[in-house]
Amino acid sequence: MYWTVLLAEAEGGLFDFDATLPLMAVQFLILVAILNATFYKPIGKAIDERDDYVRGNETAARDRLAEVKQATEQYEKELAETRKQAQAIVAEARDAASKIAARDLSEAQAEAIRKREAAAAEIEQQKQVAFESLRGQVDALSRQMLEKLLGSELASR
Repeated sequence: MYWTVLLAEAEGGLFDFDATLPLMAVQFLILVAILNATFYKPIGKAIDERDDYVRGNETAARDRLAEVKQATEQYEKELAETRKQAQAIVAEARDAASKIAARDLSEAQAEAIRKREAAAAEIEQQKQVAFESLRGQVDALSRQMLEKLLGSELASR
């Protein structure tokens, strides 16, 4: 009886290595082959295509970014050059305006001096005329006073 218990335990143990083990291994390999053909390959292909698409877009984006950076640098250089030219034009216009203003101011000052000198000469001439007129009037008044005081005979001498 003792032997029967040992035989019973030996047959139904934890690890039975009879014909079911190779059959299970073959079933597992068939399942792997079916899953690989129907599920893993299409998913792997989709993942690879998506990866290629993402890498292509990333490369294209980098190229476009490099082009944009280059165009931005070029435009900034052109803008700086244009600003320098504009500043030069403004400075030139400012210089020309200050020269014109200085010329107009000197012309206005010269005109004012000429008018002042002309007015001073006219005043001097009028003054001379007034003095001559006053001398004539003083002489006439002096004679009249002499005539009244001394008489007409003495005053005429």
